[in-house]
Amino acid sequence: MSRPLADITDRRLRWLVATAQAEGQVPSVVAGVVRDGELVWSAGVGAVPGEVHDTQYKIGSITKTFTAVLVLQLADEGRLSLDAPASEVLGGVGYADRTIRQLLAHSGGLQAEPAGDWWERSEGGSFDELAAANDGSAAAFETGRQFHYSNLGYGLLGEVIARLRGQSWWEAVSERILVPLGMTRTAYQASGAHAQGWSVHPYTQTLIAEPLPDTGAMAPAGQVWSTVADLGTYCAFLLDGHADVLSRDTLALAFTPQSGDEHSGLAYAHGLGFQIFRGGSGTLVGHSGSMPGFHAICLVDRSRRTGVVGLANAMTGIPVTTFGASLLDELEKWEPALPPVWVANEVVPAELKDVLGVWHWGPTPFVLACEGGDLVARRRGVENWRFAVQDSRIVGTRGYHAGEELRVVHRGDGTVSHLDVGTFILTREPYQAGAPIPGGRPDLDG
Repeated sequence: MSRPLADITDRRLRWLVATAQAEGQVPSVVAGVVRDGELVWSAGVGAVPGEVHDTQYKIGSITKTFTAVLVLQLADEGRLSLDAPASEVLGGVGYADRTIRQLLAHSGGLQAEPAGDWWERSEGGSFDELAAANDGSAAAFETGRQFHYSNLGYGLLGEVIARLRGQSWWEAVSERILVPLGMTRTAYQASGAHAQGWSVHPYTQTLIAEPLPDTGAMAPAGQVWSTVADLGTYCAFLLDGHADVLSRDTLALAFTPQSGDEHSGLAYAHGLGFQIFRGGSGTLVGHSGSMPGFHAICLVDRSRRTGVVGLANAMTGIPVTTFGASLLDELEKWEPALPPVWVANEVVPAELKDVLGVWHWGPTPFVLACEGGDLVARRRGVENWRFAVQDSRIVGTRGYHAGEELRVVHRGDGTVSHLDVGTFILTREPYQAGAPIPGGRPDLDG
């Protein structure tokens, strides 16, 4: 069980929330942080109508991650291929020639918004009505040209889910995500204690109530309401996976960059339904969200095993991604994440017995050691490559050689000559004679 936060940490986090609410001029802000899979802190500032952790706010495009999880479940079950066109399920509707992967990653070139009245502030219609109004002729870019965020693409993905599951998109969300995770306060429409969405007039600083429509076929892009507590539970899922929802390995694929924008300065990329930001221990993954009257953020740092939720009931005023990242930075500053406990190996895989020790790539030495069952190659103490034994093969899992097989090459007498990983030759001695290039001494052999 995680320990409660120290008083100084609590004070610093509360200061960040209070500052965001005051400087952003929003009616209320609530936030929470997750550590080691548990919500360990929450606070709210402003007119929060219920308990901070249990008051519903509209979460906007965080909804898209639910849609992505449902699609990835179908892929895991073999019900669809990420690289097949959506037309295999939807037929010849507009933009269905894009692959499922492209729709998830916003790389299909679709227009950003569906034709017609602005869907976020309007009552939505059926998928047939959505498809009829968007015939595929208003694409912003050719397929695969570049990242271009598209709400419309998630309307298509929601219908893919509905047809393959034989139930509505929301029924699938409830049955296959919310129930297994115990997210009892996450809902299609607000119920119980919930915040009213507001716009703040820029000059009079008075409040304008925003409508709370049923967005219909566009709901998979941004309809859902949730709470700090429920999204804290969702953060725990994003950190570790769940046997009845998605595995940690599948989530790792979802968090792998698929597309991005060159103008972001490499600070942002998009995975399979998840946003990836530079920050924390390296990257933060999750999603931001906005709908008329609301702004939200849900992010995790998987290396530090921390997460953050932030919810506000005004559409503008708080840069929510920066706000969420700042809460995680403050948590790390005052109560840094503890490194995993080192545990001695009980057994070293037989495939690694001839691989351990010092090896050289040309003149450069690397130390290969078994760490927690993995083979880790370090130079000057810094990890460069990591491998795992998979079906009796030594396969790269991280670094330049990810996905490549490391082969142990023996001489005729059975002794090890060298290691070969994708033509990288590692030898026991620098430029070892008799080994393939870069073996041998260039100054002598030439």
